[in-house]
Amino acid sequence: MTAFWVIAALLAAGALAFVLPPLLRRRRAAPGAAAEATNVAVYRDQLRELDTDLAAGTLARDQYDEARRELEARLLADVQGGAAAPRAAATGRIAAIAAGIAIPVASILIYLAVGNPGALAPETESHGITRQQIEGLVDRLAARMKENPEDATGWVMLGRSYAVLDRFPEAASAYANAVKRSQPDAQLLADYADALAMAQGQRLQGEPERLIAEALKIDPRNVKALALAGTAAFENKDFKGAIAQWRKILAIVPADSDMADSIRDSIADAQQLAGGAVEAQPAPARAAASSAGTVSGTVRLDPALAARVAPGDTVFVFARATEGPRVPLAVLRKQARELPVAFTLDDTMAMAPGMKLSAHARVVVGARVSKSGQPAPQPGDFEGLSAPVTVGATGVNVVIATEIR
Repeated sequence: MTAFWVIAALLAAGALAFVLPPLLRRRRAAPGAAAEATNVAVYRDQLRELDTDLAAGTLARDQYDEARRELEARLLADVQGGAAAPRAAATGRIAAIAAGIAIPVASILIYLAVGNPGALAPETESHGITRQQIEGLVDRLAARMKENPEDATGWVMLGRSYAVLDRFPEAASAYANAVKRSQPDAQLLADYADALAMAQGQRLQGEPERLIAEALKIDPRNVKALALAGTAAFENKDFKGAIAQWRKILAIVPADSDMADSIRDSIADAQQLAGGAVEAQPAPARAAASSAGTVSGTVRLDPALAARVAPGDTVFVFARATEGPRVPLAVLRKQARELPVAFTLDDTMAMAPGMKLSAHARVVVGARVSKSGQPAPQPGDFEGLSAPVTVGATGVNVVIATEIR
């Protein structure tokens, strides 16, 4: 802001430099002074002539007095007229000084009145607008919708705005108004189901599930509806149903997209929780699996941890590539009471299409005791990993001996 005012002052000074000099410059005194001197000399000559005429007796005394008074009056008038120039010059200098002060001051006052001084201040928000301002805009939109309740597009905008602000009950209400005033729309129903689920504690059971099913009837390929349907099945522990819905998404979105990566991770979680019971490949592919695409061996628990592992704790046995994504290529689910346990991992236990054990040359085999039953590692779980082995290897030994912290 300081730089702005410095530049403004320089510009004002430059402008005044063109305006003030003509006002401040003194009028040259020589022409006025010379005229005044000439008039005085003339009057003196006339006065001397009067004195000569009076002395010579050619002019009476009363005539002399009258002529002298007239002469003095003319002289006084001329001298006062000549003084007007200095007064005008003084007035010009005063005007120049006043302009020099008034012009910058007036400019500043006008800018403060009609300009935008706040734009000169550093932004306090990285994006130039605060959450309070956004909420103000959304509240104005809500007020407008009360005046125009039949505007379906406005209700959709309001619902999305509330969702962005995490005001999910209001978002669900806005979407409900939009649904009432719109033609059947799969995306709108999916958005409504999502907001309603968030408003009721992130639970899709009940009305959200009904809305999702309705959305999929309208558009079976709606990605958001498919994702929500998979999540609802996952919440109901229907892991097979969740994987079926999520696989449909993989057939729609680009394989290298972030969405596809996220869906593959979700499928992997569901596969692990299903204990390998859900096939990632059709039955013929399972029959075609050969020893070239398998890894087999034994998982044991370190005796030092025996007292800390309950018989019902879940054990995940998995293989992942030595290079590339850490998503498991194959997973087998067991229980701690079965340890030590022999295992065979193959392509039938793949997490997602294209993520096959046989597609990799070398893998690491691991086993984890999950105290929570969740596939993702948690503090307090126990784990063991093998050295890198070639796919097709047999007799791989994995000892669970390390606590995850």
